[in-house]
Amino acid sequence: MAPLMIIAVFFLWVGSLLMVQGGDPTISFEWKVTYGTISPLGVPVKGILINGQFPGPNINSTTNNNVIVNVFNNLDEPFLLTWSGVQHRKNPWQDGVLGTNCPIPPGTNYTYKFQVKDQIGSYMYYPVTGMHKAAGGFGGLRINSRLLIPVPYADPADDYTIIAGDFFNKGHTTLRKILESGRNLGRCDGVHINGKVAKGDGSDEPLFTMEAGKTYKYRICNAGIKTSLNVRFQGHNMKLVEMEGSHTVQNDYESLDVHVGQCFSVLVTADQEPKDYFVVASTRFTKREVTATGVIRYTNGKGAPSPKLPPPPVGWAWSLNQFRTFRWNLTASAARPNPQGSYKYGSINITRTIKLANTAQKVDGKLRYAINGASYVEPTTPLKLAEYYGVADKVFKYDTIPDDPPAEITKITMEPVVLNLTHRNFMEIIFENRETAIQSYHLCGYAFFAVAVETGQWSPEKRKNYNLLDAVSRHTIQVFPKSWAAILLSFDNCGMWNIRSEVWDRRYLGQQLYVSVISPNKSLRDEYNMPEGTLVCGVVENMPRPPPAYT
Repeated sequence: MAPLMIIAVFFLWVGSLLMVQGGDPTISFEWKVTYGTISPLGVPVKGILINGQFPGPNINSTTNNNVIVNVFNNLDEPFLLTWSGVQHRKNPWQDGVLGTNCPIPPGTNYTYKFQVKDQIGSYMYYPVTGMHKAAGGFGGLRINSRLLIPVPYADPADDYTIIAGDFFNKGHTTLRKILESGRNLGRCDGVHINGKVAKGDGSDEPLFTMEAGKTYKYRICNAGIKTSLNVRFQGHNMKLVEMEGSHTVQNDYESLDVHVGQCFSVLVTADQEPKDYFVVASTRFTKREVTATGVIRYTNGKGAPSPKLPPPPVGWAWSLNQFRTFRWNLTASAARPNPQGSYKYGSINITRTIKLANTAQKVDGKLRYAINGASYVEPTTPLKLAEYYGVADKVFKYDTIPDDPPAEITKITMEPVVLNLTHRNFMEIIFENRETAIQSYHLCGYAFFAVAVETGQWSPEKRKNYNLLDAVSRHTIQVFPKSWAAILLSFDNCGMWNIRSEVWDRRYLGQQLYVSVISPNKSLRDEYNMPEGTLVCGVVENMPRPPPAYT
């Protein structure tokens, strides 16, 4: 037994070294999560703060940085953060979703350890427990290029983060009760920009400052819980340069639709009369448009911003057409994401097609959202832990939904949903929106090629319309009403990964699932072992820790 114990300890030690790569710079953070009073819409409400901040602090990282974040949960309920868009190659243990991680109990801490790779761009972190995201706990995460790898634009004079989103004054506890009673959340009370809304009476402090003649980078993220936003700069155009880790063809835009969970990076040149201007965020696809503004001030400028705001676009056809203008910058010399092995994704044979259709129905008189007729129910044991401990059969079953759902879904089942995918299979996923509300889907652990978004129903003949050359590689995709979206990717990142609606009431009421990708060789080249310090809960809480699964 003693030699076996020594071998087990050795592999755990090796695994912990792999989790945080030796030789690469490390950045560390100590975060305290607390309740506090916030007033994003001018009404004091109970919010969730990180180190006393709403939104939370920015993580400013560089390619290959090891990131260590020690999170102390000072709330009176469990709490868990996810790092949206960070791929966690071979390392699902740090993803921070309830299918891989136990939430952090009140009064305790958990330390995340992960490495950011060549995903140069703008991202977010936010809580996944309950409806905490509606109260805060979110912030920006940027991955900068190393100095040796130039980006395809000149260094900006400064680098700013805009965290915008819808907001509900009811508070996260009330919102959760509304959902559990079988109702939807309705419309938001307002929109904030970095936790504030400008009054517009000349008393507002600027969110950002610019010097005439210089160019600035703005990272724009929609951290809301259900509402798409349109963002625009009064009197200024935006040059889109990055989208969720991909350099884009640098087109100019007067405004950009940013759907829930998405992040864009733009350049704005201070080329107007030196005075104050508004940055504007307004709701899209809602019966009542809600607008928020923030002040941008020119250095040494004089004059308040004009009360005449740039108008928003109308209708979702405009947004669909804008999506079609987004292109991957194939001429960039900077490191680009190489999703799953090949830039020539258009020439790879598809081995499996999965169509995911969302529906809404009543179950026992209460509203539930579903994918292919199954409404996800969160088990008390994280799926990945159950799989690693060899007790998956006690927690969930694989492949309980069809790859091709029927045209009419008349019944919803409630269960954990896990698709068993073959390692390195190149796959096509079709998101089919059968409803009249816009959808926004996120895939953890991967970047995918968003090759098409179209109206109507998908069929194999639609592949002739795919962009098989320069589709943007990203992790979140919108699906318009009565429309579909197609993505292509190779599932080469082993782990348990979440596909979820970024519309938070839909996710909470079942519109999500997981995919399991297991290394056939049980190799550390494919996936790391469960690290020391991993929180355990549910049926595995009192079980002996299994020996390392990967060697």
